[in-house]
Amino acid sequence: MPKKKTNSGAKKRFTLTGTGKIKRKHAFKSHILTKKTKKQKRNLTHSALVHKANLESVKELLNLK
Repeated sequence: MPKKKTNSGAKKRFTLTGTGKIKRKHAFKSHILTKKTKKQKRNLTHSALVHKANLESVKELLNLK
């Protein structure tokens, strides 16, 4: 049986924490920043954890399960 490939896009977008949780970056921070407030841009800078509703599909993309 062939090996399962990791999704290249997911590999670049998600990182694993030490406790096994999956970290992600916020969207909407790359361009058209002039109309966004300072507070909005500042809050988008911080990383977040993947929500439990999406966890299984992200794990499948990263080949963790």
